[in-house]
Amino acid sequence: MSITVKYFAVLREETGKSQDIIQFQQGMTVSDVWRTIMDKDMPTDIKVAVNMEYTRHDASLKDGDELAFFPAVTGG
Repeated sequence: MSITVKYFAVLREETGKSQDIIQFQQGMTVSDVWRTIMDKDMPTDIKVAVNMEYTRHDASLKDGDELAFFPAVTGG
């Protein structure tokens, strides 16, 4: 099973790409995918969307989903 993962802003710079297509196991959550890709726990200030709808870090994923990670926005 696969999902598309998109990265925005500084996360795009950190990963060096704008998106990935990754294989995942049934029952994985958004934070499981983050841990797999980034090799660290997901910060609480990261925003996530599945299929263009904001969701929680513990949301389950299914085959064909599009997952997007957004960094916390800061102003100045």
